[in-house]
Amino acid sequence: MRARRLVAVLSALAAAVVVPVVSSPVASADPCPGLYVVAIPGTWEPSGTSPGAGMLAPVTNGLPGSVRTDYVTYSATAFPWESNVYAKSKQQAVDNARGMIAAMAASCGDTRFAIVGYSQGADAAGDLAAEIGTGIGVVPPTRVEGVGLLSDPRRSESDVLIGPAVGGNGASGARIGGFGWLSGKTVTLCAVGDLYCSTPKDDFVMRLAGFMAQVSDPTPANALSLRDEAAVIVNDLVTAGGLPALMAQLDPGANSRRVDQLVAFYGSQVHTDYTRYVVDGAGNSATSWLHNWLAGKA
Repeated sequence: MRARRLVAVLSALAAAVVVPVVSSPVASADPCPGLYVVAIPGTWEPSGTSPGAGMLAPVTNGLPGSVRTDYVTYSATAFPWESNVYAKSKQQAVDNARGMIAAMAASCGDTRFAIVGYSQGADAAGDLAAEIGTGIGVVPPTRVEGVGLLSDPRRSESDVLIGPAVGGNGASGARIGGFGWLSGKTVTLCAVGDLYCSTPKDDFVMRLAGFMAQVSDPTPANALSLRDEAAVIVNDLVTAGGLPALMAQLDPGANSRRVDQLVAFYGSQVHTDYTRYVVDGAGNSATSWLHNWLAGKA
């Protein structure tokens, strides 16, 4: 019974890594812009040239004329019965964003870059930033002006947080190695109460669910990173008391409390309300702050 309950709870939580919103593309006609912004929308968002007005739209709309913004096209799915499971979908976003930056860099030697993403898109944008920041990317870190991550499922407590303090890391665990040379240029925005980017360290059920999403399409290329991330969870679990600590989070009472917690979380819409989530003393929301931040880099 406990095994079946574990699978059911983890599956439900893994399915809840992201929620749908809609995004819109913005692009300048200038073939060699001063700043090229690559935007990666979240799960189930239309991408590429699809119209819409989603979470990243207020971030990218109305930027100075020297800025060109393109949205990344990818499957933006999560479940096995969709076109791609979460990990494969995210990798597609990373690969496509990397290709867009490489093509622009090859054609426009003076163009600088910025990357922004929301939810699954933030997961992908952060992974791409980590590549570039650690020196294995398609452009040197010096050509990247900034990386903005909105509700990043792999947020780390050590990341530069804009807005009120939040606890824990993202549901999928912090990136091993961080952002390297881009650490000072990467900002993360996470609303208080958003479980996707702020999971308590002692919530091992949620952490395991996030890890399951990341390993839903394992490849030789990410095997080492996944091994290290699994080791972090295991070490933390052992420190907390081992398997009995995990089982205590899966007993009937704990399951009931978790259901109540998730119902309250989704009902709050905190994950989909970043256009109104205030992050500074001037009253800027998370999306308006990111917009102004990008505009200042034009």
